[in-house]
Amino acid sequence: MLAIRSLLYVALFYLWTVGVCLVCTPLLFGPSRWSLGMFHMWGRGVLGLLRICDIRVEVRGREHIPTGAALVAPKHLCMLDVFAQFTWLPGSCFVMKRELGWIPWFGWYAAKVGSIDIDRSGHASALKKMVREAKAMFARGRQVVIFPEGHRGEPGVAGDYKPGVAALYRELGVPVHPVATNSGVHWPAHGILRRPGTIVFEYLEPIPPGLKRAEFMRILEERIETASNRLLSL
Repeated sequence: MLAIRSLLYVALFYLWTVGVCLVCTPLLFGPSRWSLGMFHMWGRGVLGLLRICDIRVEVRGREHIPTGAALVAPKHLCMLDVFAQFTWLPGSCFVMKRELGWIPWFGWYAAKVGSIDIDRSGHASALKKMVREAKAMFARGRQVVIFPEGHRGEPGVAGDYKPGVAALYRELGVPVHPVATNSGVHWPAHGILRRPGTIVFEYLEPIPPGLKRAEFMRILEERIETASNRLLSL
């Protein structure tokens, strides 16, 4: 039964995604807020379909969800972590690897809403580009989302926190909003199985600007990992 429900979800996920992409294509020729609205609608559909797999999605710490310019740093265990930020943040734009921008429709929509694509082989030049484009998004009151670990990890395992988030924290001078989750328990990073239970996304107390790099990274990792590990028992 678990496999059947999972297969049904995956099939409906792709049907929903393709349908939304095709129907909403004209939005690409309008203002970016139209495409942001499409992402909100699509994300809500992705989360709603999880009921097929007997998965409930809960949001905690709503008082910490930013509504204006902010840097958001979520734990990354599966692709659902991306869809969730589209759903709840009013003006999200993502720091993402450049290859994702090559995906038809997704890449076009991502570019339309101002996502920041990064060439991971670019090192210093890529870091400067990321900071420059993030500043432009902040000037528009957007929420810049960056996954500190840079890639999906395993539940209960702390990844290697990358310097990109520290660079943005230093250069932008704004609070960082950590986000904890247990998503990978129910939506594994690989495979199609979706396991029943409650997926929680918990927005944590923001980290104020102005800390030294080492102290900031220590606090960021400690808050995200401690809260995420606590959620694994749900």
